[in-house]
Amino acid sequence: MKLNLKKTLVTKMFLGLVTLAFLSSCINDQSYKKYNDTVDIPVNQEMIAELTSPPNVPTPIGKRMAKKLIVDLEILEKEGEMTGGVKYVYWTFGGTVPGSFIRTRVGDEVEFHLKNHPDNKLPHNIDLHAVNGPGGGAESSFVAPGHEKVFSFKVLNPGLYVYHCATAPVGMHIANGMYGLILVEPEGGLSPVDKEYYIMQGDFYTEGNYGDRGVQPFDMQKAIDEKPDYVVFNGSVGAMTGDNAITAKVGETVRLFVGNGGPNLVSSFHVIGEIFDKVHVEGGDLINENVQTTLIPAGGAAIVEFRVDVPGTFILVDHSIFRAFNKGALAMLKVEGEKNKTIYSGEIRDGIYLPEGGAIQSMPKDNGKSEEIKAVGLEEKMKFGKDIYASTCLACHQATGAGIEGAFPPLAKSDYLNADVDRAIDIVLHGKTGEITVNGKKYNSVMTAQALSDEEVSNVLTYVYNSWGNSKKEVTPEMVKAVRNK
Repeated sequence: MKLNLKKTLVTKMFLGLVTLAFLSSCINDQSYKKYNDTVDIPVNQEMIAELTSPPNVPTPIGKRMAKKLIVDLEILEKEGEMTGGVKYVYWTFGGTVPGSFIRTRVGDEVEFHLKNHPDNKLPHNIDLHAVNGPGGGAESSFVAPGHEKVFSFKVLNPGLYVYHCATAPVGMHIANGMYGLILVEPEGGLSPVDKEYYIMQGDFYTEGNYGDRGVQPFDMQKAIDEKPDYVVFNGSVGAMTGDNAITAKVGETVRLFVGNGGPNLVSSFHVIGEIFDKVHVEGGDLINENVQTTLIPAGGAAIVEFRVDVPGTFILVDHSIFRAFNKGALAMLKVEGEKNKTIYSGEIRDGIYLPEGGAIQSMPKDNGKSEEIKAVGLEEKMKFGKDIYASTCLACHQATGAGIEGAFPPLAKSDYLNADVDRAIDIVLHGKTGEITVNGKKYNSVMTAQALSDEEVSNVLTYVYNSWGNSKKEVTPEMVKAVRNK
């Protein structure tokens, strides 16, 4: 009898623990409950919000129940680098541009602590587009340096929302980097994916032109005129390129939380070589499928999701394309894994295209090539070279060789050009990608390879070297051939 009684007690204790664990799980999982009004969702316990710097995002909410969520965010005014040698004093939430990512769920009660570092020079506040209340919290959060403001709000609507400073002049505070994203997940959370990243576009206005070195102050007139010098992802040129690129593996699903801090420009967000399987339009409930480019208004956001099927480097851009290649709105997603040539073959062949058809051709020489008129003497080389320059180079480098400020480097009085003639030949033959410094200024555009003969390359470079105050070198076809054959 005693033995049976002991077994009965053990059994009851075990069942009690199982029941307790089940009830505890249910208490922490509200996904099975439905509320007519999100205001009625109760909160259970208190937790500190996980905040992350871009491009990282906090842990997904999942099925956790609504909490009293403590958000502790510090405002910092700090100098950073916009691009090589260009400094800018950013105003930040959490020390980064964009500010710290905040992740909540419907029904959370957020207790927001906004702290203005004592070394800062200005008062600030915060307007969260996820808040239902005057100024989105701005009226309750105006805080002087060395002070802290606390306010609270109930999270009512799911979606991806922008937050920003709303202290006058509002545009200036936003233009200096004071924006970020707050995600409100629905009950039960978002569907699981393999990778999630945080990206935010912003336009910046500096007294100097693109690439001018040194500390660049904010230019109010350019901002009013909506003529930014920089349009960038995550606060600076190249913030998400090279070693800082985001990553994934073939077969993984990627979710990007994309915001646009503005203050002025609309973003045409696009990933070159990918199609968005799903887009949460403007960060809300409406889902669009099979999308190539999605518009994100200033002060708006979108959630885009896609599966990566092949390896390679995928370029993220604002498809208002000069912003991408000339003002900085460019990032990289590097994907590793096995190739799938059914989906994407890569280059199969490089053939000859004759739109006139095979009947209209020049008579071939014995070597199979069309006859090429060769320049005799420097005067003819200059004449022929000028013609080639006008047809292939002028649009980017201009008739005077001055280039385009911040986009295409000058050829006139160019220290980069004059320093190495073989390098110049190589660039004409094979193209050039990446950052270079010309006459003390950095350029990061793309020079495509030119389909020119050795004779044509020698003529056009001779023209360039003998124009606009350059070194007067004469480039020969033999010099071009030597570089081509390296």
